[in-house]
Amino acid sequence: MIESAAFLDEAAARGLRFYTGVPCSYLTPLINGVASSRSLSYVGAASEGEAVAIAAGAWLAGQDTVVMCQNSGLGNAVNPLTSLNHPFRIPTLLICTWRGEPGRKDEPQHTLMGRITPDLLRTIAVPQGVFPRTDAEIGPALDAAFAAMHEGTPFALVMHEGSVSPTALDEPRRAPHAPGHFEDNRENGDRPARAAVLERLLAVIPGDAAVVATTGKCGRELFTLADREQHIYQVGSMGCATGMGLGVALHTPRRVVVLDGDGAALMKLGTLATVGAYRPGGLVHVLLDNGVHDSTGGQATSSPGVDFPAVALACGYRAAFASDDVLGFERAFRAALATEGPVLLHVRIRPGSMETLGRPTVAPHEVARRFRAFLARPMQAQEHAAHGRAA
Repeated sequence: MIESAAFLDEAAARGLRFYTGVPCSYLTPLINGVASSRSLSYVGAASEGEAVAIAAGAWLAGQDTVVMCQNSGLGNAVNPLTSLNHPFRIPTLLICTWRGEPGRKDEPQHTLMGRITPDLLRTIAVPQGVFPRTDAEIGPALDAAFAAMHEGTPFALVMHEGSVSPTALDEPRRAPHAPGHFEDNRENGDRPARAAVLERLLAVIPGDAAVVATTGKCGRELFTLADREQHIYQVGSMGCATGMGLGVALHTPRRVVVLDGDGAALMKLGTLATVGAYRPGGLVHVLLDNGVHDSTGGQATSSPGVDFPAVALACGYRAAFASDDVLGFERAFRAALATEGPVLLHVRIRPGSMETLGRPTVAPHEVARRFRAFLARPMQAQEHAAHGRAA
C-alpha cells in the first residue's frame, strides 16, 4: 500500500498535473489527494466518457493528463477511447479500478466486468499494467505508461483494492458555477436526510405504484427501510434509473416513481430530454440532491450550479417542483401524484446516510422477476383510471 502523495508527487515530477474522472471507493485517496492539492487540477466529470473527452481537450491544449474511473464505468469510456483517442493518437494515463476482481468478494454488479476488465482493455488496444502497491513500483509503472503514451496511445494502470492508503480531503473544492436564482442558501445541516425523505415517501406512496431506485445508498436505504415487491433496486448501471423508469412507464398504467440522485442524473442528463419527448403520464421523477457522490467518499458533483426543475421543464416535463424539507417534499409529492406526468420533484438533502445501512439481500435477478410479476398483476379499476399514462 502506498500513500497518495507518493504517487502524485512522482507523477507531477513527470508532468502529470491534470486529473479528471468519476469516483470509485478505491480511488477516493487519490481523488482526495488531487483535490486537496493547490498544484494539481481535478475536474469531476459526469461520466467516464466525458472524462476521456475532457482529458483529450486538455492534451490538445498542452497538458499531460490522467483519467480515473471504476472498471464498471469503463464501458462508458470505450467509445471515446476507441473513436477519439485512437484515431487522433491522443495519449492519457487511465487509472482504472478492478472491482469484481476474480477471487475477491464484491457486489453482484461487478462480477462480469471484474472478470473481463483485462481482456476488454486488450480488445480496445489499450496497453495496461498494475497500479503500484509499493513505493518501489511507482517509477517503473509510470515509465511503462509514458513509453506507451509516447506512441500516442492511452495506458491503463489497473488498481487493486487497498493499493492506496486513506487520504483525507482537506478542503473540498466544488465545481465553479455562476450563482443563480436556483442556488440553495440553506446550510446542509438544515436539509433533511435521505432516509427521512424516503420514510415519508413510503408512508404516502400508493400500493399500486412502481418504484425504481437508483444505485448506491438510495436503493440501499430504501431496502433497509422497507423491502416491497413494488421496488426494484438498481445495482451498478449508474445513471440508468430514469431510462429504466421511462421504459416501465411507457408500458404500464401504474404510477412509476423514479428515485434518482444528482450524480446519477448528471451522468445521463440527456435522458430527461427523452422523457420529455415521450411524456409518459404516470412518471414521477424524484431527484434526491445532496451535491456529492455519497457512496464513494463524498466527492462533490456539479449539482449546485444546476437548476434541475428548469432543465426538466425545458426538456418537456409537464411540471416540476422543488423542496428542501420533509413536509415540503410530502406536499410536492402528493401534488406530483395528482398531476399528469412526467413530473420532476427536486429535493435538496444533506450528505450522509443511515448509520445502520444494509444491502439488498435478495439477488438482483430475483428482484427483477418479482418486480416484473408485480407490474403484470392487474390493477384495481379506480387506480387504473387515476394513473393511466398519456402520450
